[in-house]
Amino acid sequence: MAKIIMYPGEAKKDAIDWKEVQGQHITAVRRNILVLGSGGREHALAWKLAQGEGAQVFIAPGNAGTAQVGVNVNIKPSDFEAVKDFCLKQEINLVVVGPEQPLVDGIVDFIKGDAELRGVKIIGPDKRGAQLEGSKAFAKDFMEKYGVPTAKCFKVNKDNLSEGIKFLEGVKAPYVLKADGLAAGKGVLILNDMQEAKDELVKMLDGKFGAASATVVIEEFLKGIEVSVFVLTDGEHYVLLPEAKDYKRIGDGDQGLNTGGMGAVSPVPFCTPDFLNRVEERIVKPTLKGLKAEGIDYKGFIFLGLMNDGGDPYVIEYNVRMGDPETEAVMTRIEGDFADMLFACADGRLNEVHYAKSEKTAVTVMLVSGGYPEAYKKGMIMSGLDNLKDVVAFHAGTAFDANKNVVTAGGRVIAVTAHGDSIEEARGIAYREVEKIHFEGINFRHDIGLDLMRLQ
Repeated sequence: MAKIIMYPGEAKKDAIDWKEVQGQHITAVRRNILVLGSGGREHALAWKLAQGEGAQVFIAPGNAGTAQVGVNVNIKPSDFEAVKDFCLKQEINLVVVGPEQPLVDGIVDFIKGDAELRGVKIIGPDKRGAQLEGSKAFAKDFMEKYGVPTAKCFKVNKDNLSEGIKFLEGVKAPYVLKADGLAAGKGVLILNDMQEAKDELVKMLDGKFGAASATVVIEEFLKGIEVSVFVLTDGEHYVLLPEAKDYKRIGDGDQGLNTGGMGAVSPVPFCTPDFLNRVEERIVKPTLKGLKAEGIDYKGFIFLGLMNDGGDPYVIEYNVRMGDPETEAVMTRIEGDFADMLFACADGRLNEVHYAKSEKTAVTVMLVSGGYPEAYKKGMIMSGLDNLKDVVAFHAGTAFDANKNVVTAGGRVIAVTAHGDSIEEARGIAYREVEKIHFEGINFRHDIGLDLMRLQ
């Protein structure tokens, strides 16, 4: 029986005559995959996709780490025309969108609406679906409409500021203020003082986060432990990818300013089968039902930022892509050909692929530049990367200098991920290897996973 594997976008000259290969075993695989983005999430995605059969991975624009698993392309994800030209020249079969901004800007609609790109699949929601992340107000309205459990809220702008103040005065501290639009992960304030909350609300409406905070969502504070649950859906079917807990504050003990994420752990001890069943029944299924009812074309990832309140899950936020740094832990626990999963997702046949995840625990420690998340230097030469063992180092903000040295190029620089039979074992390996990496100003948290060890 002939085994022939063909993927979209292959030129006619590469077509196989089925009669000529009858009775033979032939595998004709050429999967050209373009990952958009330049951070640790994109390195982890490219790293996993590159393990797929016949996969050639390109990353735009990528970093020093992605260059080790694929080919970096000097294209900005926001330049849709340049993305199109590259897809046509390289016969790209699948585009995987890492960051949220291109999705909010409509790259899925752009690719699906272009006749020349009809052979190109893409992972991500259309522009309307991306509003689940692009607009906090849209997301809250969606959750209320489809019965997804979330915190009570009030949407305020300059026209109803007095009503917003009244709502604020009616909730208990701490007070949660969220910019409606995208604010590079900095648009959420959690404050304990009422007067400070009122002052910050006015500042946000006056443009503290630009147009993103022209509308502000005031929320009741949810108590509990946060967890990130990741869903991959083709619009009809879905799978739950490994969950993770991330650590957002810059300092040990969750002290200091919020960052893009200082580390992650997967799996999370309190995510029992019972808890995850509640997540599916109360959140995942109503969300997918709502997307379908709204006529939203959604083939991609849904990041559920959840609060576990006494065993009951509540949605803090939706994201429409994988999280960072959670992806750097999650990808290491996915077994099998991830490219197969994403092609199946794009084709609406996610139910046909086998999915399994490792029982090992992954601990990720993020190394950052001194001064981050405020002002920091770039261009610091890094050393020790060639001496690492038993870990995967995902580059988040790195580049090559003129002498081909790996140098720092961002606030979050590199994520070191280790596996073990327990959180204790995995974090021991991760921190052992972290000590081998050096660059001027290096900083990292020393307590990733310690809080969860008490729950094991």
